[in-house]
Amino acid sequence: MSAILFFDPVCKRPYDTETLRREAMGGTEATVVRVADALEAFVVQHNRVSASGRYLPPRRDLAIAHVIVNRDSRALPTVQELYPNARLHLWLHDRVRPRSKRARKIAADSNILRDLAVRIICVSDTQRQAVEAALRWMGMGDRVPARTIYNPVDDDLQPDGSPIDDRKLVFLSSPNKGLRFTLDAFRAVRRAMPDMRLIVGNPGYKDTSAAALEGVEYLGPQPQRRIHAEVRTALCTFFPNFVIPETFGLVFAESQALGTPVLTHDCGAALEVLADPAQVLPVTSAKRVYEALLGGCPTDWRRWPARAAAGLGLFDAYLDRLRAWRAGARPVTGPDPRFRLSTVAQHWREMLAT
Repeated sequence: MSAILFFDPVCKRPYDTETLRREAMGGTEATVVRVADALEAFVVQHNRVSASGRYLPPRRDLAIAHVIVNRDSRALPTVQELYPNARLHLWLHDRVRPRSKRARKIAADSNILRDLAVRIICVSDTQRQAVEAALRWMGMGDRVPARTIYNPVDDDLQPDGSPIDDRKLVFLSSPNKGLRFTLDAFRAVRRAMPDMRLIVGNPGYKDTSAAALEGVEYLGPQPQRRIHAEVRTALCTFFPNFVIPETFGLVFAESQALGTPVLTHDCGAALEVLADPAQVLPVTSAKRVYEALLGGCPTDWRRWPARAAAGLGLFDAYLDRLRAWRAGARPVTGPDPRFRLSTVAQHWREMLAT
């Protein structure tokens, strides 16, 4: 295959394969590493100053045939100058809706998207449908193609027979993705089931102070091996999010691959990735409670007085599901073939060959 390069114009610091092995890493960066390594592709980061194997600083290269730009369309002109012979692709990991701030940023680069025949790669069908709606709003619906290639899970991630602690829940995501609400939901869970514990991990790219709570253990940023060990023995990954839609949800896919179900809401790509209604609660009832408390449905978790929701029954659904799972109805999960790294890498090869 022709030379392939992934260009990351937004990472906070350089990363590579060893970073993924030894440190906490966000889902997008981890996905870049897995896919690039599987394709034996180069990776260039805007803030890298020295080479580390196939991980390179920005430099002009006429031999590159394909460049996949991570997240930010504003980097396309720079990439075109550095790699003038390459076909350009834009890999979106974020939610893009018509008239949204992200859509307006992409619209500002509409000329280069059209002129360079840039292809957009999305990480789920749910995300792609929203992106296609945004492209139609920009007037580019028939000029800029979008397709779905899922984020990968390592092929060797699978259940290993670890004993399950049915008193343990895990929340393993960036704290801005609903940790405040999750902690309040856990308070309600613990009032009904006093022996429950919550383990909180963090990929490390955002941090927030959180009060010490009985039954809650904060791990802080940890390498994935440490995080996966916690997931294996948990009753479930507890992610009661219904406001910030996941465009994929790598935490969902990895948790299931390890044999641990997820308890979340039908928000974003959750149901598409989990493919199991038993692990997904409706959004509608949660929104009604939200609207009753606030007179609307803002997307800022800091305005969400979750403790007030207890009297309106929002937490009852979590309690019912957790009680049932502790009583023997816990879903049996395992690796989903859609997300196997070998499968995803083949989809990338097929896309780049056309």
